Amino acid sequence: MLRHDGKRVLALLLIGALATTVVRAQQSQPTYATAGSQATTAGVLWQQSMNVFRRFEVPAEQMYEFYVAALGFKQLSTLNVGNGGGVARFQAGAQELKLTRRVMNRSYATGGVRDATGLRLLTFFFADEAALTARFLEHGLVAPEFAQLPGATRRTALVTDPDGQAVELAIVPDATAEQLAAIEVGLTVADLERSRAYYRSFVGLTELPPVRDERFGTMKYPFRHGATTVTLRSFGADLPADTGSGGIQYVVSDVDYVDALAKERRIVIDQPLQGLRGFDLRTIWLDDPDGVTNYFAETGASRKARATP
Repeated sequence: MLRHDGKRVLALLLIGALATTVVRAQQSQPTYATAGSQATTAGVLWQQSMNVFRRFEVPAEQMYEFYVAALGFKQLSTLNVGNGGGVARFQAGAQELKLTRRVMNRSYATGGVRDATGLRLLTFFFADEAALTARFLEHGLVAPEFAQLPGATRRTALVTDPDGQAVELAIVPDATAEQLAAIEVGLTVADLERSRAYYRSFVGLTELPPVRDERFGTMKYPFRHGATTVTLRSFGADLPADTGSGGIQYVVSDVDYVDALAKERRIVIDQPLQGLRGFDLRTIWLDDPDGVTNYFAETGASRKARATP
């Protein structure tokens, strides 16, 4: 009898040890949606678009000429964030494009959309192809080569900004103001399902049906919030990781909620919840599955609109 009891105790101990090992293994990976929990950050996304930023190393004047003179974006005030540089802000439709110098604690990879994971493409929409081409030529830039790809309804051109980062120009004849106010933020990802789960089940963006992208010979998976669409493409899991060239900013009404949800889901926190001296701003910087910065910011205006999610 005692011998059987001893075997039973040993079996229970082994099962308990195995269960502990499984739990620890599960805790080592982020969980974008947990059983019984459908919470996302969607309820606190205050601005009806997402801002996007790019980091560069060429002279700033070259970047400004491209985005202001050639693309026609309005330059806003530059923010001095106290790190020896500034954040140059541009109104790109219903969202801001922010340009800042490269930082040392991030990785960078040259090449195009297929050559690395990270934020690899920005798509902007225009009504007048001739006027846009004329601005490029006027400022000594190579004219975009527009074409209508198979299955596409719009003429598009792929160009690079002065820092070598890809920009897609899409012409929308008879465009509405809403269409021209939109942008697409193109991410190249290592694991489509993991990235889709992050943007759907943690951030809470609206997932749209995938579409064929003839330019890059693959499918793209769009996720929308207001005027901004994040598109995911994958060209394999073994590409170098570019975690520094670009990122996404969300203006939220309750950054404490984002902080709590990120900790619950074990999302990588790059910069913890903090205030920025001299600004009525509280932020948390998270990393998506490919290390792309997802920067959640609570401003004075968004704080006033706070509602319990």
